[in-house]
Amino acid sequence: MRIVLVEDNQSLRKGIAYRLSDDGHAVNSLDNGDDADRFLRQEECDLVILDINLPGRDGLEILAGMRRRNDPRPVILLTARSATQDRVEGLDAGADDYLVKPFEMDELAARIRALARRKDVAPRRTIEIGSLTLDLETPQLLAGQELIDVPRRELSVLVALAEAGGMPVSKETLLDKTYGVGSGTDDKVVEVYVSRLRKRLSVFDVSIRVHRGIGYALVKPE
Repeated sequence: MRIVLVEDNQSLRKGIAYRLSDDGHAVNSLDNGDDADRFLRQEECDLVILDINLPGRDGLEILAGMRRRNDPRPVILLTARSATQDRVEGLDAGADDYLVKPFEMDELAARIRALARRKDVAPRRTIEIGSLTLDLETPQLLAGQELIDVPRRELSVLVALAEAGGMPVSKETLLDKTYGVGSGTDDKVVEVYVSRLRKRLSVFDVSIRVHRGIGYALVKPE
């Protein structure tokens, strides 16, 4: 999943981001409410983990703005407040779940999995790539009913290329989609993933074309 994490406590933010990345998620980390509000208006993600007490806009204000815009993305609120009324206020503002600090990372991971399962109840989004089917929700790649074993980082690159509909995607965008904005990861890793994907897809007559100075594009068979 692509997760936006908004938490002003640096050590907690880094700890959560590390655990989420280790679980295979791409994480965009932000530390204040104003930046988070701008980011959520402009960027896509699958889930938001949102602290209530933030510099600038607080978490409840950000959440209320999302719901006024009919933004359906699931939100887990984080807060040191433990009173029942505080939890009710957060849920009434449109939160999907609520965690009181301090909490165990395993519990946060379980809450994320639960929200992901709830999302699976909706019709699944898929993209046909020649004889292949890319399930965008899982994500996973299928040849007929057979699951193709593709590592999760390579799958993230493939999803970004497939969603572009044949248009070139820059190396920087692919890196952000895979690791999250500002991850500090060397963009040369994208070249490695693209090279491996090419080998996996070539037997299905699917290729990845290089547009020099622009990026990569997925090419489906005729």
